[in-house]
Amino acid sequence: MVEKKRKTYRSPVQRLVGAGGKIYLFLIFVFLYGPIATLIVLSFNESKFRGRWGGFSLKWYESLFSSREIMEALWTTLLLAFLSALIATILGTAASFAMNRMKRLPKMILMTVTNIPMLNADIVTGISLMLLFIALRYRMGFSSVLLAHITFNLPYVVLSVLPKLKQINKSVYEAALDLGASRGYAFIKVIFPDILPGILTGFLLSFTMSLDDFVITHFTKGMGVDTLSTKIYAEVRKGIKPEIYALSTIMFVAVFIMLVIINRKNGKNENKERTSI
Repeated sequence: MVEKKRKTYRSPVQRLVGAGGKIYLFLIFVFLYGPIATLIVLSFNESKFRGRWGGFSLKWYESLFSSREIMEALWTTLLLAFLSALIATILGTAASFAMNRMKRLPKMILMTVTNIPMLNADIVTGISLMLLFIALRYRMGFSSVLLAHITFNLPYVVLSVLPKLKQINKSVYEAALDLGASRGYAFIKVIFPDILPGILTGFLLSFTMSLDDFVITHFTKGMGVDTLSTKIYAEVRKGIKPEIYALSTIMFVAVFIMLVIINRKNGKNENKERTSI
């Protein structure tokens, strides 16, 4: 005979706490995703006014792709994020190798200096870089924003790659050299696969931070250069256009799809590891 599972007794206080936790979790989801859901609905609204539903329409998406200003801002944002993340990843990875070989005191000092742009307030970093460009008489534009984004992206790469370097087993690399492999071949086959997750993490973090930045971009950009964040900020004074709702919806859906793909891939890898064990 199958034994019946005993029901665990829960006091009224425990039930109240459990119900309160569910309500709290529900409110968090409402506050986090309620505005996003509203934005998505408004992107399909025929009417230009937020308080009135004029029927389902895709005209704001058509208007979005025909808007030259928004498309230029989107292209500038993506190009800036990609270049700054790529350059910061290369420089940060090289810096991580150098810092990994340093002694404790110089390494601690350099880590502190490297982490300042990350720990410092964005407005302080933005104003400081703006004053630096003015003092050097550097013409502010796309290149100045690129340099600024590389500056605050470097710490994220270093913090992602350096722990991976500490976990590397040096004896495996030395064994590859003893077996006749060149330093470059041994690096590609032994060290690089171990630090690749850290490099990818640093790149994605840098790309996301650059894509989302407003304050530093606002202080270091020149005339005629606009990213999505600065473009939307300028549009707020006149009134946000419905095309911005459509653009935000597309970006949210793209990020959501990427997260689903990554989580499914990680889930499959975990299942393979469990089955192999």
